[in-house]
Amino acid sequence: MDQLIDVVRSRPFEPAPASRAGARLVELRCVGPDSLRRTLEVLGKALARDQPADRVVLTLGALTTGYSEAQREMFQKQQRELNRTLLDVEREARRQQAMTQAQFEEVFVGSASGVAVTELDGSLVRINAALGKTLNRAPADIAGVSLFDLIHPEDAAGLREGYRELLDGEINRLRIGRRLLTETGETMWVTLTGGVIRDASGKAERFVTIVDDDTDVSLLQRRLSHQALHDALTGLPNRQFFSTRLERALRLADPATGITVFHLDLDGFSVITDGLGPGSGDRLLRSVAGTLKAVVAEENAIVARLGGDEFGILIENTGSTPDIGTTIRRINQELAEPVYLDEHTGVAVSATFGVAHRPSPELAPSELLRATDMTLRRAQRNGHRQWQVFDPAQDARDRHDFSLAASMAGAWELGELEVVYRPAVRLEDRTTTAVEALLRWNHEREGALGHETCVELAGRTGLLLPLGEWLLRTACEKVRDGQKHVLVVGLTPEQAIDPDLVGTVRRALAETGLNPARLRLGFPVRALLAERGEAADNLRVLAEIGVYSEVLDFGAGGDVGCLGELPVRTVRLARRLVDRRHEASSLLVARSVANLIELAHLAGTTVLVDGIGTAEQADWWRQAGADAGFGPYFSV
Repeated sequence: MDQLIDVVRSRPFEPAPASRAGARLVELRCVGPDSLRRTLEVLGKALARDQPADRVVLTLGALTTGYSEAQREMFQKQQRELNRTLLDVEREARRQQAMTQAQFEEVFVGSASGVAVTELDGSLVRINAALGKTLNRAPADIAGVSLFDLIHPEDAAGLREGYRELLDGEINRLRIGRRLLTETGETMWVTLTGGVIRDASGKAERFVTIVDDDTDVSLLQRRLSHQALHDALTGLPNRQFFSTRLERALRLADPATGITVFHLDLDGFSVITDGLGPGSGDRLLRSVAGTLKAVVAEENAIVARLGGDEFGILIENTGSTPDIGTTIRRINQELAEPVYLDEHTGVAVSATFGVAHRPSPELAPSELLRATDMTLRRAQRNGHRQWQVFDPAQDARDRHDFSLAASMAGAWELGELEVVYRPAVRLEDRTTTAVEALLRWNHEREGALGHETCVELAGRTGLLLPLGEWLLRTACEKVRDGQKHVLVVGLTPEQAIDPDLVGTVRRALAETGLNPARLRLGFPVRALLAERGEAADNLRVLAEIGVYSEVLDFGAGGDVGCLGELPVRTVRLARRLVDRRHEASSLLVARSVANLIELAHLAGTTVLVDGIGTAEQADWWRQAGADAGFGPYFSV
């Protein structure tokens, strides 16, 4: 007990030494049918009083492993010793029958393992006391009983075949695991090791069989196997079990109906755990597991917990299986029923799904789970309680984009990313008033990837903030010694709310020596209008150090009021407004754009237009009141 407590308290935790305690139990011959079970009961209660549960489980697992390994080695040692003895008996039989019989009797009577001597047809001739104890029979009460009568009916045929092969000389030694029936009808797992007793001429006379009780080991193995393949919280199969069943279902599914795999994630689960505590989340997960099993109870289906608040459902379809939409609707209807965590607190959830319907049988289970996971993520981008079906073409596009995103860091290090500049031109006299710094990726296979693509890819891997800082510093250094144009650097919403944005800008200005008045940062309007106000706070502090800002995507709705509240000098019209104006010539669109420009001027700001591609478009925007513009027309 002291040794096990030391193991549980070890720093760092290492459960392996507990296996020596298990081996010591075998050395002390604590190997009765109930020894391991009672040992685990006593130790489990004692250790669980004030020790972490996970450490206790792992420590007892190590003890069990040591016990099982030592018991197996003991059995093997006994079997080896007995086998050697039997072989010696066989050789000595040709020379001295009396001595052989005496040696056999010594082994037969003294063996801790059960031993049975049978006729060639399986009829029992003798059993030793150890086997009698195992069978709960007296050695004398075996008249008319066959060894095959003691074996479970489902296992008897295989055992008969094994003894036939042994008798015919196809095998030298029979070793096989089977279920043994006791006098009370209970089953127990045993290992049968059979050999042939031959006379001096080599003719087979009888079989001798060693019977080792493997019940405790088998139960333990099954219990450990169940734990390895099931989720401890919900009792559902885990991802490993689900993958195994998925592989089988893909191979054996009816070609006419196939299978359907649902990968679902609970909406807003973190709200419940953050608000009510992790214990509430655990109770909810158990309830969800029961709900999912009930919904598909009439189908040939398996429900698994794939991790966190994600679940998987595999349905082997039949002609009566409901369609995807019906199944998802039923699940969300059941999940919408409140689960009462206590007398007054009832919570309900919904789920978002990624679905693979009748996938190809050639698809690997890991690849299918990856596909449903990506489909789920696409559905989640549309909000809660959504679902999408796996689309191979869309999946190929997503994998292509993910591959680009994953390789972007290496491309940056290798110098494939560069900063390029485009002019902002005053529409009245076509003079350049500012330059905007943009990213460009000169990809070996994809060609030149533009700024928006680079920003989107960087946002997927956490590269956006360091890459944005590099862009800012590189552009400041480039513009510092050039013409006295203003440098424009657009920010993403993530960059705009970065707590270290002001510090990043200060460092870039200090390292490059660029005058703050020559830097203008673009803030997305939706970041400025956010309720928490981090972006607006950053903008105000930057204005205090001399860095002015412009509002990006101006005109998206409800954003005019921010011009009077923030120190903004420039606005850039939303690209969708510009595109609508270029695509349509309606008076309504023209009037609304002109009114928006007028309001911006009343607030004392300069109006920029992005996307001007022709001289006619440049003239129209000049007449509408815009001050400057970007676009292909000015970059030629």
